[in-house]
Amino acid sequence: MQKSLTQLVDSAEVVFWDFDGVIKDSVEVKSAAFEKLFSSYGADIAYKVRLHHEQNTGLSRLEKIPLYLSWSNEVVTSKKVQEFCNRFSLMVKQSVIDSPWVHGFLEFIERHYELKKHVLVTATPIEEIEEILKSLNILHFFYEVYGTPNTKSDAIKQVLKNLKIMPKHAIMLGDSDSDYQAAKDNNVLFFLRSTELNRDLQNKCKDKTFKDFINE
Repeated sequence: MQKSLTQLVDSAEVVFWDFDGVIKDSVEVKSAAFEKLFSSYGADIAYKVRLHHEQNTGLSRLEKIPLYLSWSNEVVTSKKVQEFCNRFSLMVKQSVIDSPWVHGFLEFIERHYELKKHVLVTATPIEEIEEILKSLNILHFFYEVYGTPNTKSDAIKQVLKNLKIMPKHAIMLGDSDSDYQAAKDNNVLFFLRSTELNRDLQNKCKDKTFKDFINE
């Protein structure tokens, strides 16, 4: 019989978490922001940007924005990329804070956070995610927090090494291909939060999925 999410977390020594789409239902907020950010380049470009973001939710904006600028026939420079990253951050930070919690997250983390180490690994820039966690008053739930420029895969590898924990004693909770790949790179069990945007990934994960923290 397959173990439930609660059983798997109970048996793990360290739990890795993605943020957008796992803790907060904030993927749509970022989809809308990317579309708006590139709306001046025309509806076709804006829609193409939105679609790519939704298919690659776990990638850093530092990887996405140069690509989107090239689609928009902009000369891609570090200054231009930083300008668009700053504009994107201003557009989304408060919206992410205000977006709904994934159902049951707060109750779930309250029950588990003192029993084992919880580590957040996200593609959001580290300064921004720390500000968001502080605003939400949930920073204390996490033993460590990793954001860009660290990759998710490198963050997981570093934590396992530092804590001297075997991969079999860890679990990753995510909702994107990048989360899945980061766990796979480190031989860590991956559990997928299933959404409308990750149907292909659901087929890969089969019975290792959960809807939210109430309906596992």
